[in-house]
Amino acid sequence: MKLQLLRTFALSLLIGMMSLGLAACEEEAPAEQAGENVDEAMDETGENVDEAMDEAGESVEEMGENVEEAEDESNY
Repeated sequence: MKLQLLRTFALSLLIGMMSLGLAACEEEAPAEQAGENVDEAMDETGENVDEAMDEAGESVEEMGENVEEAEDESNY
């Protein structure tokens, strides 16, 4: 009888602790939020770098075309 009562108490305690643990896990920890913020900032930075590289590439192509045109005009 005592053993069964002890098992029931231990099981109830375990279930209660697990429930509290799950409830606490639902909230994001500050470190997790900071990590997500860093990830978002890195993504935005990567997109901005890609955009800047594309624009720089277009400018270089345009300069090359201008040089070719100037060369063609000077050969006449």
